[in-house]
Amino acid sequence: MAGCNSMARVILTAAALALSIPVLAQSESNATNERAPCPRGLCDTFSRLPDDTPLPVTTLSADEIFVIGATLPNPIGDAAFSIISIRPSRIGGTASGRVEDALRDVAGLTQFRRTDARSANATSQGATLRGLGGNASSRALLLLDGVPQTDPFGGWVTWPAFAPERLSSIRITRGGGSGSAGPGALAGTIEFDSIWDAQGLRALAAYGSRNAVEGSALYGAKLGGGSAFISANYARGDGFIPIERTQRGAADIAAPYEQASIAARAVAPLTQHTALHASLLAFTDRRTRGTALSGNGGDGADASVRMVHNGKWDWSALGYAQLRKFQSRFVAIDGARANVTQTVDQYNVPSTGLGARFEMRPPLGASAQLRIGGDWRRVTGQTNERFTYVAGLPTRLREAGGMSDTVGAFAELSAERGNFTLTGGARLDRWSIRDGRLVERTIGSGALLRNERPANRKGTQTTGRGGLAYAAGPFTLRSAAYIGWRLPTLNELYRPFRVGADATAANAALLPERMKGAEVGVDWQDDDDRSLRLTLFTNRLTDAIANVSLATSTGAVFPGVGFVAAGGVYRQRQNVRAIASKGVELDASWRVGEMQLSGSYAYTDAKVRSVGLAAPLNALAPAQVPRHTASATISWKGLSITPRYVAAQFEDDLNRRKLRDAFTLDTSLSFPLSKQIALNLRAENLTNTQIDAAVSATGITERASPRTFWIGLRLNAD
Repeated sequence: MAGCNSMARVILTAAALALSIPVLAQSESNATNERAPCPRGLCDTFSRLPDDTPLPVTTLSADEIFVIGATLPNPIGDAAFSIISIRPSRIGGTASGRVEDALRDVAGLTQFRRTDARSANATSQGATLRGLGGNASSRALLLLDGVPQTDPFGGWVTWPAFAPERLSSIRITRGGGSGSAGPGALAGTIEFDSIWDAQGLRALAAYGSRNAVEGSALYGAKLGGGSAFISANYARGDGFIPIERTQRGAADIAAPYEQASIAARAVAPLTQHTALHASLLAFTDRRTRGTALSGNGGDGADASVRMVHNGKWDWSALGYAQLRKFQSRFVAIDGARANVTQTVDQYNVPSTGLGARFEMRPPLGASAQLRIGGDWRRVTGQTNERFTYVAGLPTRLREAGGMSDTVGAFAELSAERGNFTLTGGARLDRWSIRDGRLVERTIGSGALLRNERPANRKGTQTTGRGGLAYAAGPFTLRSAAYIGWRLPTLNELYRPFRVGADATAANAALLPERMKGAEVGVDWQDDDDRSLRLTLFTNRLTDAIANVSLATSTGAVFPGVGFVAAGGVYRQRQNVRAIASKGVELDASWRVGEMQLSGSYAYTDAKVRSVGLAAPLNALAPAQVPRHTASATISWKGLSITPRYVAAQFEDDLNRRKLRDAFTLDTSLSFPLSKQIALNLRAENLTNTQIDAAVSATGITERASPRTFWIGLRLNAD
């Protein structure tokens, strides 16, 4: 651990030094992203810009130097895959103004629970697609400027770290096997790209329901031959009471939150065709869960340095470090919901993520592209907890954690021949899990109660993907197949946990998850005003990690978790045989004058396939996976209206606790007060629909955000 922290400090120092270099202005070839134009001119469904948005034009004199974008151009093989982009104005234009809300525009992309980062426990916020859920760890690979963003210890996502004003685009690839981006893309890949062209000051101040406030500011400038930005954002609110009104007791109170982040990014020229990119990000996040003694959240800092070369041989090199510290407290509530008792104080969860990536593209001509490269990622972390409370005081300590490494190499070849685009690639990974431990002691005497130190493990995984696309006028027919994999998180391997009366044991013998999938689709695009995308898919996630229910307690002691109160469910993390998922995705965009309509719908039929101890789960739906999801947004001038629908889903693996379906309506209205200042009015969940987020073993229902109004001012001073 000491070695990891030393390496992290080195990378953080390098990034800080790089940010002090005068930076190079970037010449861009796509207004929504730092990438080349869409393959074959087929832009992604949600990437349309308003008709009056000027495209960047670069005029160079003979002695000028330039750098094209912050990343290498999009691979030509992307034409074979289902890829959706969210346009910049939409990322920060939702009623909530939060990034995770913008992701809901893509049907089938879900988090483990329906709550957002203002009221959810951070450990429940993993992202997935295509019904490959049932687990709070992310099964989609989330990247920010190429850097993995899931928590190194637990695999969840700290969404408040991503301020919308810092992002130029969000790009979602549905389907796994994204070999060039690294392992973990079982369900798909979500790529966040930072802005590249910020000049002047952008700021927002807003006041909302329940004494909520939001503020953000970003300043960007050209410095010498380059550009940079620095930004900060802050949000807080008194929160709402999560428990359904008719079930509340004296113990139920509002759930306040307070969150903030700062970031800086710069680009500096090294040669005529090579640039150095450096980024820093720091955040803090504090939430409560609607009772006393239930605070959770954490702090983090990221740094990355990337070199990009656009020339005869395109290449990029990336190094990064992530430092995290998390804490969370858990309680038990009596049957009358009048009294709260502390059960677990997860007071310190430090973790570190270190990594590097390199990619090279040899010159093969305009109609062919070869990508070769490799990457490395190391995660370390441990949880430190106080538990088994007696008379309000803890009597035991727990330490659980370990380390994992993944080293991989990839190659992908794509080519265009006439109307056809073909792509195929493979990836080889070597993984290791070591230094695992689960240690428990008494606080009073220090006596050792549990000392589990599983043997170190290692293995090899081979994955790949391939696809074919055929363009015929406005239509593109495409098909793809892929294999992906994910290593269990340290949290899944070593940490037991409780939610209410339910207790779940860890499992240090968990195997990596593997996914095989295939899809076929057709895209239709009529110039830039109308588009339609239809995709049929089938996925099979083998050795899927799930929280498997093994017994309903009558008030007894169970292995790995200790005493479970009567009515509580005893579970263990296990590999079930498979989750089989198939379905349909439909995405559309239509523009008439200043009016634009975009919509997304996904039907997902997901079922668990299991035997042995998990046999009762066979043919059931995975936990927290809805069959239908739909979202649409109609916008006209400064007005936007967004209806959304999510079908019923089950809270638990046994499909006994049902969360009702929900239809919500969000609205936003913005109109200028001057050339630089606009008034913004927003309404979340305008109809105040009750959105079920969780159901306990005793039938207590938790809800997601109720109706919320916002009024604010936005400044854009170029």
